[in-house]
Amino acid sequence: MERGIDFLKSQVNNAVMQHKTFLENLADHETQAEDPRFRDLCARFIPTMRQHQGMLEQYQQQLGAELGAGKKALGKALGVARDRADAARESDFLRLVGDIVTSRQSEDTFKTFREAGKALGNAQLQQIGEVGERHHDEYAKEANRLVQQMFVEHAREGQTTGARASTTLNP
Repeated sequence: MERGIDFLKSQVNNAVMQHKTFLENLADHETQAEDPRFRDLCARFIPTMRQHQGMLEQYQQQLGAELGAGKKALGKALGVARDRADAARESDFLRLVGDIVTSRQSEDTFKTFREAGKALGNAQLQQIGEVGERHHDEYAKEANRLVQQMFVEHAREGQTTGARASTTLNP
């Protein structure tokens, strides 16, 4: 495992790739979503997530940690796999669940950057972490509210008399 600046570079590279996947998901889902609430959620957070991506990429460049051709190819391959998985799901509910998971991954990375920045005396890393964590937390709260609403709506649409009865019989 790398140490020192090489470790920092690799972690920033990973964060850039992971966050880019989340941003691309939002952009794709804004156009794919049938639910206007989901489209709106994506549209409202895309500009903020683009700013995060810019901060990460700028820091990446400052560190001299630009992705190599191999990692870029891997990133593209992961993107193709993600697109195929999304196409197979074709459900706003499942897409949103996936976006929440991806956002939480970014939020955890930003938390780590914030705390590491504090411990290392690296104000830029700390600032990137603070901003990213806060905005991803805001996204997750709104996305979780929406996914809960969608869950209830989908469950109600499929309820039958027997299903309702079996859930009410349990003490």
